Amino acid sequence: MKQFSIKIASFTLAFLVLFSTFSFTVDTHFCGDFLVDISFTGEAEGCEMQMGKASEAKMKNCCKDEVQEIEGQKELQIQKAVSLSFKKQQFLTTFIATYKDIFVKSKSNNNFYKDFSPPDIPIDYQVLYQNFLI
Repeated sequence: MKQFSIKIASFTLAFLVLFSTFSFTVDTHFCGDFLVDISFTGEAEGCEMQMGKASEAKMKNCCKDEVQEIEGQKELQIQKAVSLSFKKQQFLTTFIATYKDIFVKSKSNNNFYKDFSPPDIPIDYQVLYQNFLI
């Protein structure tokens, strides 16, 4: 359950960073007070009114275009590639090799028996060598 919640949190934070860098524009075209066209991807098409020169002077402000911009974050922390010296490269490779070997699981071929009885000793060595604890 803990791993699942960690995955959800990291997925949510990744999308938050992704969508905070996007910029959106909404382009709308009005004819009078009526919305004629709306576009999220480019410029909105006009109402294509056929106006002559005489009617153009009378209805000069009939159509209008509005652009609403939602700007995302433009300043991100950009890291430059760092050149590593030979000593740092050597340390890094040895560190990775030893760190990787720590977590290698080795399979043991030892067979331990649960109900193992010791072998019978036919000769009593203490009596044979006369070695007694005092």
